[in-house]
Amino acid sequence: MYGDEATIRRILNELGDTWAVVGLSTNQNRIAYRVAQVLQRYGKRIVPVHPKAETVHGERGYASLADIPFDVDVVDVFVNSELAGAVADEAVAKGARAVWFQLGVVDETAYERTRAAGVDMVMDRCPAIEFPLLRE
Repeated sequence: MYGDEATIRRILNELGDTWAVVGLSTNQNRIAYRVAQVLQRYGKRIVPVHPKAETVHGERGYASLADIPFDVDVVDVFVNSELAGAVADEAVAKGARAVWFQLGVVDETAYERTRAAGVDMVMDRCPAIEFPLLRE
């Protein structure tokens, strides 16, 4: 398990409301599209991060985390595990307060690096699943 309940609760409730969603595009068939909608329903500002830099759910997109001209609190990662470690490193460099790897996205060395940098991290979980569980 990569993310204890206290860490999940802290990320969802305390670390801020600006979530960069890496891999988010206008493709409505992708899970990132639906999860971003859930994040918005829970009061999070989503920032699409995708090479095409598309506007999604009314929010301007950026080609990379480095291109975002403001701070982000959480970086939610929807890329293959092979690419996720580099995204976690970019998130730490950007000053994100937390990194969240989605279901099926696992990179144990990136998890260790991110935590060692003092940044909260959850891996192989989904905030759209975890938010409703907070109420139980």
